[in-house]
Amino acid sequence: MRFLPALAFGTLLLPLAAYANDPNSYAQPDQVRVTHLDLDLTIDFPRRQLDGHATLQLDWKNPKAQSLVLDTRDLKIARVEALGADGKATPLKYALAPRDKVLGSKLTIATPKHPAQVRIVYASSPEASGLQWLTQTQTADKTLPFMFSQSESIHARSWVPLQDSPAVRFTYKAHVTAPKEVRVVMSALNDAKHPLDGDFRFDQPHPIPSYLLAIAAGDLAVKETGPRSAVYAEPSVVDKVAHEFEDTEQLIAATEQLYGPYAWGRYDILVLPPSFPFGGMENPNMTFATPTVLVGDKSLVSLVSHELAHSWSGNLVTSAAWRDIWLNEGFTTYVQGRITEAVYGKALADEEALLSARALQKGIGAMAANAQKLAPDPRGIGADDALSDVAYDKGSWFLRTLEQRFGRERFDAYLKGYFNHFAWHSITTEQMLDYLKPNLIEKYPGKMGWDEVKAWVYGEGIPKDAPLPASPRFDAIDRERSDFLAGALAASQLDAKGWNTQEWMYFLDRLPDAPPLAKMQELDAAWHLTGTPNAEIGMRWYSHAIAAGDKAVWDAAAEHMTRIGRIYLTTPLYKAFVKTPEGLTFAEQVYARAKSGYHPLTQQVVEGIIAKAKKAK
Repeated sequence: MRFLPALAFGTLLLPLAAYANDPNSYAQPDQVRVTHLDLDLTIDFPRRQLDGHATLQLDWKNPKAQSLVLDTRDLKIARVEALGADGKATPLKYALAPRDKVLGSKLTIATPKHPAQVRIVYASSPEASGLQWLTQTQTADKTLPFMFSQSESIHARSWVPLQDSPAVRFTYKAHVTAPKEVRVVMSALNDAKHPLDGDFRFDQPHPIPSYLLAIAAGDLAVKETGPRSAVYAEPSVVDKVAHEFEDTEQLIAATEQLYGPYAWGRYDILVLPPSFPFGGMENPNMTFATPTVLVGDKSLVSLVSHELAHSWSGNLVTSAAWRDIWLNEGFTTYVQGRITEAVYGKALADEEALLSARALQKGIGAMAANAQKLAPDPRGIGADDALSDVAYDKGSWFLRTLEQRFGRERFDAYLKGYFNHFAWHSITTEQMLDYLKPNLIEKYPGKMGWDEVKAWVYGEGIPKDAPLPASPRFDAIDRERSDFLAGALAASQLDAKGWNTQEWMYFLDRLPDAPPLAKMQELDAAWHLTGTPNAEIGMRWYSHAIAAGDKAVWDAAAEHMTRIGRIYLTTPLYKAFVKTPEGLTFAEQVYARAKSGYHPLTQQVVEGIIAKAKKAK
């Protein structure tokens, strides 16, 4: 199917029936579609819940539809009502289905008269999978409690009843009541000068999918970093955050030079407590970020490049289903590299691309065949599972291949046109390909065959001719690592004094899975890696040292695991520990101490690692 180049705002690009095929949602947007959300919520810290109501504006697609079906998970529904044009509320009958472990509970509301608005009065559960509640003692400054959301992939339904599918986009407004002294922020336009009066209002005028719905509240200070950017963080760390992210305006300008104007107005960054389970979350207008990037030298600021890039790829043009998430993450990782190159230089961008490519090469063969595809069978992979290295790194590798084959100038023009063509819409892989074929592949014949494109998108593994960037510094590190492991070079003789974070990551990543104990002890004695404040280096160091059998690092590894709740930086240590009976026991002890400070998503992953190990034992 081909699509006209001019797209009216809010139009659907897919046949309506296609929107009913999201296996991760109960919603039926081919029958009725949510177009706007009004939230009125109160933050109740003692009870660890949000309570209030959600009002949904509806666009009825099927004149014979009898019900509105919504996604929920562990919500307490008090009542449901239709709102007339005069504001009069009429009760509606509803049924909440038994809870499915993955999808939650289907909420079916009888709506034979097709109301334009439906209001659901409800409260979230203290165990909501998309919310984390921290006591004041679990925060950096220990003055006020803290709460934040993580809606991706299908966790928005745990704090708002809605059509929780990336195919459905809606605008929203919110009124949030909180205790005085608490600052509330959302994935909308935020006012850095808002008084801490407990009464906050937000407006998101652009249509977003549900996984980009976000909220946070706590003791937050604000520092401006530019005319349209600011950082939010606890008062004791906000200056450090402002320094680390002082190049934000430069990053925005560099991206605009490549792909057109920034469409969202403001770009603010919220640095969360260490329990945040991800590196960053691209919530519109307000990126949520992990404090593990605050290493003082801006070496991990590419996280901001990545989340900012989502303002074009992911937030502006969105995957229509989790099976298509590579359209978000692969495109964004490619754009991230271009931003990093423009602001910090090609050498750093190439190092980061090579790091991810080498890691993917090492791990993709162990994945299930379907999981190795950019566009897998949608019923063969879960929503959270889709957010794998394949979506990020194979996706960006494919785009780098297109750039190499067609040339940067032609590929940049294509990509800018792609963002403009599909702006404010959710699309499938097939729609992306339908645009790619005439606008790049056929426009410049002889550069890449269509069978090659399909092999990248629908094939397993990585094509053998996939290009890799060159990195002379990484080549030198490869030689030094080999000499060190062979005994030809002492650890103290490594030319590592000037290595940046990425270069240490590369050195450690390509050590043997279970390196010799003596070599790890020699390395630690020379470079004092145990106790490093750099979480990226620490994760790699402790994982290898534990695998080597170095019990001297266990206590420091436990401190790392307790201090950091980011899944990517914590779970590799659990995986290393559980490989031995003694390590498994130690991992259980660490988890018992750390659990209360972990996000529910982190708890779920760690408990799965421990349970699998105990079952094998």
